[in-house]
This record gives sequence, structure tokens and C-alpha cells, in this order.
Amino acid sequence: MAGSGTEPITAVAPPLDGRSVASQRWSHLVFLHWRVSAEQVAPLLPTGLRPDTFDGSTWVGLIPFVLDRATVFGSPPVPYFGNFVEVNVRLYAVDEQGRRGVVFVSLEASRLAAVLAARAVFSLPYMWSRTTLARAKGEFRYGSQRHGVPGARSRIIARPSTVEVRDDPLADFLTARWALFASVRGRTIYLRNHHGPWPLFEAELLSLNDTLLARAGFAGLAARAPDSVLYSPGVTTWFGR
Repeated sequence: MAGSGTEPITAVAPPLDGRSVASQRWSHLVFLHWRVSAEQVAPLLPTGLRPDTFDGSTWVGLIPFVLDRATVFGSPPVPYFGNFVEVNVRLYAVDEQGRRGVVFVSLEASRLAAVLAARAVFSLPYMWSRTTLARAKGEFRYGSQRHGVPGARSRIIARPSTVEVRDDPLADFLTARWALFASVRGRTIYLRNHHGPWPLFEAELLSLNDTLLARAGFAGLAARAPDSVLYSPGVTTWFGR
């Protein structure tokens, strides 16, 4: 089933090494995922990584959510710049030590200062975009339009259900990720995070108008129904050094 890492996927995060240096609240997440071939993903990964697989496939995620209550080195929550809607495209990888993590292809965010800081410090591919979330009649309506790039947009409408998802190996594979990989000055780095188990629910994708997946290298994927749709009300996350 789950395939390339040496450690089994667990829904409980291992402790951080040492004290956390920052925290964030991630709320109202919709996890949209599609099966793709490992051969399609491998060229997009940083040096030393290979696609992580489940049930013979690797996966591409399109995930909108609200990021808020951001703190740094024990500070109070950062106003304005630490509160925005984000939409990211992500992949799943494993390194030569068997450690699993997320690789971000793009991250859309509406706070320019946060975008510039993340790009400068961690070389994460944040993009300055107009991002929005509207809630109506039990639906979550996310929007993203990249500034200066009319062809980089996403419109997602989803409706969560009350059916909880538990003990689901695929859901754990797609959401229980306790690290990210990034390429910084040609070197692949591994950054840990920690949060409680995801509260997950089944959800329905009502509408998708997206070009971010195609721009990430997956032409035609948005025209196909996702293979997994999940919703989470969210978690608070801590980051290691």
C-alpha cells in the first residue's frame, strides 16, 4: 500500500527535536487529491528525493485553507500579515534516509510580506495572489488569482459532510505529514512540524475552475474528478528549528 518510505505512516506526529520556533493555526482545509504516476512527479522534486507512493501511485494535492494566529519565537499572534487564505499545490516525497515529507510546487497567499519572507528564508515558491474564502449554505468557496498573471487562478467550491474519517490508510498518507522538503541554494533541507491528529470528514467537491495544477506541470488534471476529497476544521501547528 504505502510505498517508498522506510517508516509506516502514522496519524500521530513524533515530537519535535527541541523547542518550537513558530506556530500557526490551519483552519477550514479542503484536501483535493489526484492519483498520478511517479514518473510524472520525479522530475519536479528537489535533489535526493523520490516520489512517495500509495497503492501504486503517487499523489498531487490542491489544498485551500485559512492560515492565522501565526507566532514567531513565542510572540503574540502576528496581526494582519499572519492571517490569510492560502492555496497550495503539493507533492509527496521521501529522502534517502526514508523520511517522508511534502514538497510544495506553488503556494498562493495574499500577504506580500509573508510571501517575500518565505521565499527569502526557505526558498518556498510562494506567489502573491488575491486569495479569498466565502462561506454560505454549508459551502466553502475559495478563490485565488495571482497578481500580474491572469492565467494563474483557482476557484474551489466544496461542501463538508458530518461523516468522520477514521483509520483510513489513504487519508493518513495524504494528510499525516510532519515535515516539508525544500531546496535552498541547491541543497535539500528537511523542516519538521508537529500538530495533533487531523480531524477529518468526507466532503463533496461542487465546482473546480483551476489552472494552478496545469502550471505546476499537470495539464488536464483539474478536468478530472479528484480521487480523494476531505475536509478538516483544522489544527494548530508548531515548527522545529
